[in-house]
Amino acid sequence: MHIQSEEAESTAAQGCRPSRFAGLSGKLLWLTVICIMLAEVLFFFPSVANMRLRWLNDKLNAAAAAAIVIDGLQPVELPRYLQKETLEATGTKAIVLRKDGTARLLAMSGEMPNSVDQQYDLSDVPLMTAIGDALDTLVFGGHRIIRVYGPVQDSATTVEILMKDERLRRSMLIYSRNVFLISVMICLFTGILIFFALNSILIRPIRRLTRSIQSFSGDPEDPRHIFVPDEGHDELSVAGRHLAAMQGQLQKTLKQQKNLAALGLAVSKINHDMRNILASAQLMSDRLVGVDDPVVKNFAPKLLRTIDRAVGYTTEVLSYGKANESEPRRKRLKLHDLVHEVRDMLAIEPQSGIEFVMDIAPDLELDADSEQLFRVIHNLCRNAVQALTAPGRTPPEENRITVAAHRTGSVVSIIVDDTGPGMPAKARQNLFEAFRGAARSGGTGLGLAIARELILAHGGTIALVEKPSAGTRFRIEIPDRPVSLDDYRIRSVREN
Repeated sequence: MHIQSEEAESTAAQGCRPSRFAGLSGKLLWLTVICIMLAEVLFFFPSVANMRLRWLNDKLNAAAAAAIVIDGLQPVELPRYLQKETLEATGTKAIVLRKDGTARLLAMSGEMPNSVDQQYDLSDVPLMTAIGDALDTLVFGGHRIIRVYGPVQDSATTVEILMKDERLRRSMLIYSRNVFLISVMICLFTGILIFFALNSILIRPIRRLTRSIQSFSGDPEDPRHIFVPDEGHDELSVAGRHLAAMQGQLQKTLKQQKNLAALGLAVSKINHDMRNILASAQLMSDRLVGVDDPVVKNFAPKLLRTIDRAVGYTTEVLSYGKANESEPRRKRLKLHDLVHEVRDMLAIEPQSGIEFVMDIAPDLELDADSEQLFRVIHNLCRNAVQALTAPGRTPPEENRITVAAHRTGSVVSIIVDDTGPGMPAKARQNLFEAFRGAARSGGTGLGLAIARELILAHGGTIALVEKPSAGTRFRIEIPDRPVSLDDYRIRSVREN
């Protein structure tokens, strides 16, 4: 079964792994090809325009050379067959020479066109004009008669030629095809080089990181799945070292959590059984109180307090072992009545000399979960009773527990104060931490940890307050829930 599961995980990992050309390297390859093609397109327009100008200049220079020779034969007129051969050699229909303010038709074919479709001056052609003319020829040319003229070298003599643009367009198409083929070859060659370079430098390390993350997420407890980083100083090497450190730390944390979970389950079971045993012992100790024996009456209260502490300890451990406390079911309640229940539940013995003082207005209300708030205040008051009745402690003139409260705006502040010995320094350092923030010997610190969790669930705060005299003082602040406009209107209607 284990081998089959490993094969299934391997198959699933391979299925999730992208192919070579569909992954990041393939995307980089296509991106490189597209970028080079765009660059070639931007280069193509000036290039084809320059090619067209060179082609026309070559035709104009050939006609100029023939015109100079013909012009040197004056006043002899060039025979018709020589004119025809000259025009065929230069690829034109007519050659005109403008010199000293006069124009002379040097050669002309028998089929002279009636009109000219386009005229081009090659003496000074701007780049954008040349590009526009080149595109015009490629798209609309091939059957038009064009007139091309320009100076002969740097002289004032000008040569004009009439010709069809069919050959010009054909040459431009051949040139465009060659540029396209060369561009494709450059794109493929450059793209392949970049593909293999990036695949070796970038993609392969990223794939190693990805495979390590996949394998580690499948079985984070296996040390073999921890990433082995490269010895480098680039970003990927640094990321690999951080990933390895994070995986190692996470593996240790998971191991600790697993051990703590097993320990917590065992402790919960032990505490559950112990609580049942202590409940039986508590029933038997209650019967001992009624025995008419001085020795029994002397030790029975101490036995009861010891058993009560043990029961309270097991209750706290079981309560803290829950995954999460339930959400507060908040409602408006009178704090005076709740604290009165806490005082009755504490059942402070008269011979202890502890005075329980409530400085709370009878009509003071707050928005809270009554059960959870009872647990918090009862826990703080119980800790105060235990501190005031600690063995070996010399009682002061006043043994007093004070619970006071007042409202400021939408926040109710509750003070739980006692005149005991105060919080030890070690407990202050680890306050509200389970099993570390115990204020007395043998304590667990679970009560304060649970109290803080419950108050935070209400959106409030709980803190230890410094006081000039001896003792411990906690302050709890609980804000009211914000009231929506709809709830306010419904409440107003009900009140009216």
